[in-house]
Amino acid sequence: MLARAATGLACVLIAACSSPEETAAGTGSAPSHTTAEAAAPPPAASAFSDNANQGEASREFAYSWPAEAAAIPALAAQLTAERDRLLAEQKAEWAEALAEFAGEDCVACTNRAFEKSWEVVANLPRYLSLSASFYAYTGGAHGNGAFDALVWDREAGAGLDPKAMFRSQAALQDALGAAWCKALKAEKIKRFEGEEVDDSFFPCPPIADLTVLLGSSDRKAFNRIGLIAAPYVAGSYAEGAYEVTLPVTAKVIDAVRPEYRDAFALPK
Repeated sequence: MLARAATGLACVLIAACSSPEETAAGTGSAPSHTTAEAAAPPPAASAFSDNANQGEASREFAYSWPAEAAAIPALAAQLTAERDRLLAEQKAEWAEALAEFAGEDCVACTNRAFEKSWEVVANLPRYLSLSASFYAYTGGAHGNGAFDALVWDREAGAGLDPKAMFRSQAALQDALGAAWCKALKAEKIKRFEGEEVDDSFFPCPPIADLTVLLGSSDRKAFNRIGLIAAPYVAGSYAEGAYEVTLPVTAKVIDAVRPEYRDAFALPK
């Protein structure tokens, strides 16, 4: 976190600490409020929660998105709609569980939790690339986590799945499949501390089963791609998620749909 400058240091320059009225008195001019009115604070990040308890049973819900998303009204409205829908679904399901297990000594049967958090992957002049991680518990031994992705097109005023920016799933698989499987195997060997990895039960999943994130190192174009396999997709629950980052290559750019090709570039 960036440290905040001390207030006292801001008053080293005396004029900087004078009010508009004091400045006007010294100069004989009337104070202007135009700048203050124009400099409205940008929308803040949204962090929403809604929790409830009924006896030993509990329900927890959290949903958040960054300031960059809040600054786009249509995107904020879309996320708000999803948040409200998910909350309504959780409340309805919790009510059913409370009724079904009323009087039973089964706390795990009636506890519910959901959390989804959006974060910025890349903020380009035209596109805002977002990723989300979420966790859901609907009873049982443990909950489960998953991931989501969204690219907001400022010119079109609409969001789309990053995969939709490519010509087809087959083209995306052809462009990234081999590099993804190689990187996944290396990550598994590292995670298992050099032990031989048995791919028979969890073979390398196709790109279609992954969450695709579009990233950028220069804020000008998408020049790297993140691939995330949620638990159970590329390994057991105990292994957790697998995530790798691959550079954009000429083959990747060729797989992009023509109308989005200008948004991609080779890393420098």
